Amino acid sequence: MSASHEHNINLILLLQKGDEEAFTNLINTYHKPLFIYALNLCKDHDTAEDIVQNTFLKTWKYRKKLNPDLPIKNLLYKSTFNNFISHYRKEKPFQSIEDTYIEAINETIDEDNGEMLAKKIAMVTQGIEELPKKCKEIFLLSKQDGLTNIEIAEYLNISVKTVEGQITKAYRILRDLIGSQLKEILFILFDIMK
Repeated sequence: MSASHEHNINLILLLQKGDEEAFTNLINTYHKPLFIYALNLCKDHDTAEDIVQNTFLKTWKYRKKLNPDLPIKNLLYKSTFNNFISHYRKEKPFQSIEDTYIEAINETIDEDNGEMLAKKIAMVTQGIEELPKKCKEIFLLSKQDGLTNIEIAEYLNISVKTVEGQITKAYRILRDLIGSQLKEILFILFDIMK
């Protein structure tokens, strides 16, 4: 048994007994990374704080049901993501989001890769910032502002073909950074924010 696995078991057993010091240590260890993760998802400081606080409250409330054999870290990331989705459902009508996207996002956020998703979101955000100026402008007008290719062409006084070419170029650059999960990451970054 590894030291980290043994530590995980001991921590969960202490939490199950209601040990407040263990709970404080849990918060001190995971608050910052979970906050960064939540902030990457929702792009709002106060909302991210609420989501993380809710994660810890639920962890404490259901501490007796925690499984000592499962890493608490994975549970915290999964819970944070679920709290983000719950918050979003309350705040925005869910009609515009297709179930397939939600399923794809849930697959992207399995119990083992919460931190990896946060890193990928940060990489895509950075990648967008580093796109060539015109490419970035067109891509953001399309994805962030929701303009059609024709609207972008009229707005920038360029051809629709140029718009299409720049969006394709942006996708190619970003896909090289992220791979097959690009669509889900962009969905989290832009569509949920609308």
